[in-house]
Amino acid sequence: MKLPSLALSGLLLATPAASFTPTLPASTSTSLHVFSKPGSQGTAEGWIDPSAPVNTPESLQKTLAEALKGSSFQKRISILGSTGSIGTQTLDIVDACPENFVVDALSAGNNAELMAEQCLKYKPKVASLSTPEAADKLRKILQEKGCTQMPEIVHGPEGIVEAATVGSADTVVTGIVGAAGLLPTIEAIKLGKDIALANKETLISGGPVINPLVEKHGINMLPADSEHSAIFQCLQGVPPGGLRRIILTASGGAFRDLSKEELFEMCEKDARAVQKKATTHPNWDMGAKITLDSATMMNKGLEVIEAHYLFGASYDDIDIVIHPQSIVHSMVETQDTSCIAQLGWADMRLPIVYSVSWPHRLKMPYKPLDLAEIGSLTFKAPDVEKYPCIRLAYEAGKKGGTMTAVLNAANEAANEMFREDVGLGFLDIPKLIEGAMEAHKEDFKDKDVTLDDILSCDAWAREYVAENTKNVAKAPLVL
Repeated sequence: MKLPSLALSGLLLATPAASFTPTLPASTSTSLHVFSKPGSQGTAEGWIDPSAPVNTPESLQKTLAEALKGSSFQKRISILGSTGSIGTQTLDIVDACPENFVVDALSAGNNAELMAEQCLKYKPKVASLSTPEAADKLRKILQEKGCTQMPEIVHGPEGIVEAATVGSADTVVTGIVGAAGLLPTIEAIKLGKDIALANKETLISGGPVINPLVEKHGINMLPADSEHSAIFQCLQGVPPGGLRRIILTASGGAFRDLSKEELFEMCEKDARAVQKKATTHPNWDMGAKITLDSATMMNKGLEVIEAHYLFGASYDDIDIVIHPQSIVHSMVETQDTSCIAQLGWADMRLPIVYSVSWPHRLKMPYKPLDLAEIGSLTFKAPDVEKYPCIRLAYEAGKKGGTMTAVLNAANEAANEMFREDVGLGFLDIPKLIEGAMEAHKEDFKDKDVTLDDILSCDAWAREYVAENTKNVAKAPLVL
């Protein structure tokens, strides 16, 4: 693929902040219903077969059959990303419900010390780390500690696949970050294993490949992040054809209390303060990447794409609403206009436990929700001129095919560049993403998309951003 210069893509690099908004089709509204008429009928074109077990007669029958088995089940799980946030919280759930879960495989990065502790405690059959050096260190630690049930220690991409495909596991928790999670997930699906999905790239980038595989092999794709788990929980018992609209809630990120004009002025006059604020979440302490995605609201745009593949809804029937308290994790509207919401404290263990125990409800030692303590819940529509990444995500989603892989990779690369302080401004992030999308139109593919196509587009988009960041850095609106 060619790497066109950003300066040749029609983007205005040296324009004032108020003019930076990407060149997408004009909208006459900045309200919640940006891409559809208010009051969606749930009949828009673009509905697809869902990858999650919802919205079909078969999924309803499957849910009932599983639920009637009772909560005395035992699942054998493989955890990809066991030393990260998703992995460690999944292991907290294993600790709380030891009779329900057995750990058969663990994979992680290079944290051999923590992996050693996990191996000694959970005795997995397979343990995988990123590098041979980390794997050797793990082996040495376990030997020094007198490990009596030594796992098979593997490493690298092949090791992750081995952990995902260990024969005895029936559910794979995909807590691994980035495109590295695609191949192990695909191989696990081919073996008929259920997926507790916490890796966004699986569907955002790989949806055109993953959804047909889910249907072919009849596995359950079970969301493990809070918003999609909320939607999934709300859809339990909703009959086929009953879903009308999906409503994703968003905290609003670091700039939610600023107007568009205030944000743009701040970007012009105090870029350093913008950088600091954009990487600090108003509600909680999260990773740097997701915190910045929350500030641009690209995180919500990506979740729209993921919701499309998980639940089958048309992009015209997926909306976003800002909810600063982060208590309502998302909602669905049914055909009779009833709205069903899932509420809870902002605790990632809640969606994770449902993803590995669905459709059962396990008794957990967590603090119950107290609405009186919260006092009030508020909602407002996002301003898509203030948050152009939302519009970019909808446009990429509607285009489909390889475009969502380009969107995701370009965003990851621009996000990283901004955080590395190489001279990229906050308002340059959507410019770079739009530039990558525009340049990709020459090589866009929406038929017979393969994993190689996805990975190639991912690599190309990252290279595009790296190359064109140099051009953006020469413009006046930089740090």
